[in-house]
Amino acid sequence: QLQLVESGGGLVQPGGSLRLSCAASGFTLDAFDVGWFRQAPGKEREGVVCISSSSSSTYYADSVKGRFTIARDNAKNTVYLQMNSLKPEDTAVYYCAAHWARITSVQTMCNIPSKSDYWGQGTQVTVSS
Repeated sequence: QLQLVESGGGLVQPGGSLRLSCAASGFTLDAFDVGWFRQAPGKEREGVVCISSSSSSTYYADSVKGRFTIARDNAKNTVYLQMNSLKPEDTAVYYCAAHWARITSVQTMCNIPSKSDYWGQGTQVTVSS
């Protein structure tokens, strides 16, 4: 059974940090580009950051550049999202997704969520004082 499982969400004060993890089971992530997406209440799902299978390419949404960092450990079949300087507008459910590598660019993957092939169940991130 192919699964992506996110963890690490929670409540944090503005300016704080969180690290999200996305662990894959039932398949190996090294054949996939992976992305983090988020969806706030009443808003469409948006791509936050995407990384290629080899980590050679990344794409960050303008809203998170300089604050969020994506990394992957293919040996552990896990992708991480380090989020620093969090703002209330970062509050959302965060999802990781996987897309077969070398089919589209990571920018396209992030801009068109429907391109992704597999999705996790999401983890809530709330930034509030």
